[in-house]
Amino acid sequence: MHAVRLHAFGPAENLTYEKTGDPLPGPGQVRIAVAAAGVHLLDTALREGMKGPAPEPPALPTVPGREVAGTVESLGEGTDASWLGKRVVGHLGFAPGGYAELTVIDAARLHELPPDLDFAEAVALIGTGRTAMGILQFAPLGPASVAVIPAAAGGIGTLLVQYAKHAGATVVGLAGGPEKAARVRANGADLAVDYTAPDWPGQVRRFLSGRPATVVFDGVGGDAGLAAVDLLGPGGVHVVFGWSGKGLHDGEPLTFSADELTRRGITQEQVLGPPMMRRAGGDDPVRTLELAALREAEAGRLRPAVTRFPLAEAAAAHRALENRGTIGKVVLIP
Repeated sequence: MHAVRLHAFGPAENLTYEKTGDPLPGPGQVRIAVAAAGVHLLDTALREGMKGPAPEPPALPTVPGREVAGTVESLGEGTDASWLGKRVVGHLGFAPGGYAELTVIDAARLHELPPDLDFAEAVALIGTGRTAMGILQFAPLGPASVAVIPAAAGGIGTLLVQYAKHAGATVVGLAGGPEKAARVRANGADLAVDYTAPDWPGQVRRFLSGRPATVVFDGVGGDAGLAAVDLLGPGGVHVVFGWSGKGLHDGEPLTFSADELTRRGITQEQVLGPPMMRRAGGDDPVRTLELAALREAEAGRLRPAVTRFPLAEAAAAHRALENRGTIGKVVLIP
C-alpha cells in the first residue's frame, strides 16, 4: 500500500508519500480500505515533535492520522464477522495510522455509516463533530438565544452555526475576510461579519437593535474574542474552547477574574478536555459524543464543511491548515 510517513520531526515537507507494507489486523481489530483520513491541528503539532494529549510524541517512523472512514476489508482473529464489507468511521485514539490506503482499528471504536453519509463528512463528524456536540452541552440554545460564533467558517464553527439555526437561535457568525464571511452567510447565519473590519462590533450591534448576545462560542480568544464577549448581556455565557486569535491575549485562552465576571454579569465555561467528558457522562463519553454528532448528521441538522486533498499531498494539506487557508475539516483522500 501507499502511506504518508514521518521519519523526522519538523516542517510539513518531512511528510513523505511512499510505498510500505500492508498492516495486519490483530485480535478484535479490522482493516479498513481508507476512503478519507482526517487532518487535525494536533497532527501538525505532533509532526513537529510537540506533545499533545498523548504523554509523548509518536515513535518514528510513523504514519500520522487518527480519524478514518472507509470499508472494512478484512478481520482480525475473533472479530465479529458482520463488520466485513461495512462502511464505517472510527477514531484511532493515540495509535496513528490514518494517512494510508489501509489502516487497522479496534472494532469497538467503529461506527457503521448510513448509506447516504459521505466518507469525508463522516471523518469530520467523528472528530470535529464530537467536539462541537461537547461544546454545545454548555449552552442550551432556543428561539430566545442570540449566539455569536467567532471562526464561524472553521470546522467547529460551521457545525455550531447549523445547530444553533436548527434550534431557532439568532446566529451571528464571525469570519476572517469577505470570502469566509460569505460562506458563513450561505451556511445559514442570520448575520455574517468579517472581523478583520475595524467596525465589525458596530455592525453586530446595529443588526441586533439593542438585543444582547446570550452566548459566545469562543474558539479564538485574542482581540476578536474579547470584542465578542463585550456583546454579551447580563446572564450571558462565554464558552471557551480555543485561543487561536491574535492580539492582546494571543496564545492563551481568554479568561476573566471572578470580579470581572460579576461586573459583566456573565458566566464563563472552559469546556475542552475533562469538563466536556464529565458533562457527556456514560461509560464512554467520547463515543457518546461521536454518536450524537452522527445522529445529528443523519437527521439533516449537521453537514460539515470539508476541504479535500489527495493523500499524496499531505504536506500541502498541513501547510494550508497551518496558514488558515482551508474551510472546515481538512481531509485526505487516497
